[in-house]
Amino acid sequence: MKFHADALLFDNDGTLVSSLESVYRCWTRWAEDYGIAADDFARVELHGRPAAEIAADLLPAGLVAEAVIRIEQLEVEDVAGGVHLLPGTKALLDSLPADRWAVVTSATRRLAEARLAEVGIRPKALIAADDITLGKPDPEPFLLAARELGVDPARCVVFEDAPAGLRAGRAAGMITVALTTTHQAAELDADVVVDDLAAVSALVTAGGVEISTRD
Repeated sequence: MKFHADALLFDNDGTLVSSLESVYRCWTRWAEDYGIAADDFARVELHGRPAAEIAADLLPAGLVAEAVIRIEQLEVEDVAGGVHLLPGTKALLDSLPADRWAVVTSATRRLAEARLAEVGIRPKALIAADDITLGKPDPEPFLLAARELGVDPARCVVFEDAPAGLRAGRAAGMITVALTTTHQAAELDADVVVDDLAAVSALVTAGGVEISTRD
């Protein structure tokens, strides 16, 4: 399948890179630090959500700000060796001009930059949890990325592995491509579903970017 776009917007964890082992390791330690019961912790969705939302689901309001600082520190300290590129990431990003793509993540800027730097990715445009009022599945993060790149949201393609991120992309009026790196295909509502970014290629033309996907 082929799409024509002006910009590509990528989620980070589960799309460009994988840090799932680090995420669960750090959040499990965090939950133990705050005395959160294992059953309560298991019911909360961690993937693709800002840390502040997760903390608010599990702790009294007065502890949330402190708890967010704590989990960020744990995750930043765990970056070395805890992050790796997913298939196809490097080849796809290397084929794109810096002003044609952005990273849109639910992580804080400090954490996102640390994870990306660990694998040698330095995006010109990065939208992080610090930049937004409402996180995914609200469209705000993707709309902000389109604004920063100076492109029409309708001319953007979103690459996501999480249902919340795909809902955000659709709500922003963008084409969505789902990756089955962390969820089953049946859980992902998108225009196209692929295994990972190795199934995606891009050709830059005078009129924008021609994106091709294969099963």
